[in-house]
Amino acid sequence: MDNQFKRFQLQPFIIEAVNELGFTSPTEIQERLIPAIHRGENAIGQSQTGTGKTHAYLLPTIDRISATIQEVQLVVTAPTRELASQIHKEVQKIIKHTEGENELTSKLFVGGTDKQRTIEKLKTQPHIVVGTPGRINDLIKAQALFVHTAKSLIVDEADLMLDMGFIKDVDQIAAAMPEKLQILVFSATIPEKLKPFLKKYMDNPKYTHVAPKQVTAAKVEHVLIPARHRKKVQLLHEMLTLYNPYLAIVFTNTKKMADIVADGLLEKGLRVGRIHGGLSPRERKKVMKQVADLEYQFIIASDLAARGIDIEGVSHIINYELPSDLDFYIHRVGRTARAGYSGIAATIYEPSDEDALNKLEKMGITFTNMDIEKGELVKIGERNRRRTRVRQTDEVDVKAKSLVRKPSKVKPGYKKKMTQEMDKIKKRERRINNRKK
Repeated sequence: MDNQFKRFQLQPFIIEAVNELGFTSPTEIQERLIPAIHRGENAIGQSQTGTGKTHAYLLPTIDRISATIQEVQLVVTAPTRELASQIHKEVQKIIKHTEGENELTSKLFVGGTDKQRTIEKLKTQPHIVVGTPGRINDLIKAQALFVHTAKSLIVDEADLMLDMGFIKDVDQIAAAMPEKLQILVFSATIPEKLKPFLKKYMDNPKYTHVAPKQVTAAKVEHVLIPARHRKKVQLLHEMLTLYNPYLAIVFTNTKKMADIVADGLLEKGLRVGRIHGGLSPRERKKVMKQVADLEYQFIIASDLAARGIDIEGVSHIINYELPSDLDFYIHRVGRTARAGYSGIAATIYEPSDEDALNKLEKMGITFTNMDIEKGELVKIGERNRRRTRVRQTDEVDVKAKSLVRKPSKVKPGYKKKMTQEMDKIKKRERRINNRKK
């Protein structure tokens, strides 16, 4: 079968890489953005993880690099070391098909590494730079990395970049680049606070929003488990024991809570890893290696892992608490049921979460209501059964009132007779409803 990427008129080494990666036809975001990026246009791509955005920007920008000019031509920034490392691996998979005078070079620059040694290795400037904004900016200030020659700047996961306070570094990197610069911004959401940056650097960009076909993967089962005034760490321990997952990520909203939960589970004898922004680079690298080596069955994480880290083989996601930004629910559960596998996303909820759960249901998520009874996970009735019952009662009242006619001439005692007649109708309606159930 002929590879559909050929019609983008990419160089032979790119098509060779695409074939090796197993891509035969472009995803929606690739279809819509590759031609514009290839022409050197500015672009904003709004899409969730798993839509193929990384290759939507890498393939056309790498294709535009002149191998014979040994200077920085492409800079890719990402908010976390792990995400930057993953992007760099994809870059290497593409450029390994270049050789001789056409050979392309790339370098990864992230925090937590020896800055002086990095500077010493920069005697020759790479064609492609991938890294975290802080470290790239440091190297520019140290006059070790020269980005004034760059053709393109890519800002990946821009909303997370904003949340983590890196947009100032990105701003300074862009300021050190030529005025005629292609800027590509990719983000799951476009928050208001990001718009000044976009306006400052992007003149009439091509905007592409790729909505996911489904809010979450088709093979994810969304489960709700009520907290019911129980100790949450104890409830979580029971859930993890009963699920006995291949690999579970338990999400909390803060790194402080991640530590509380991890310590609580350690006390109960579970071996857990933890991933959050409070760990040193060395600790995070060590944990990621242990996760890859399947040393942990349970990982306690803040939302950094939902967006910035790709962990393979996740069978279960547990929301210890619902995120205040419901987009993060989608990012969290997107860690499981990948590559055609199935997964479970279980959420421990409090009565105060009712509004958030209703919003998620409106977004198209269907929950299964479960609880732990006598040491087993069992299905229970609807979460809002009482509300449904009240609504049904209201409907019966309305129907009864419509069936009872007010007499044209009001006689003494008519109100009492009407009430008695309505009561009869209500009883009859309830009997019919109960039979239907």
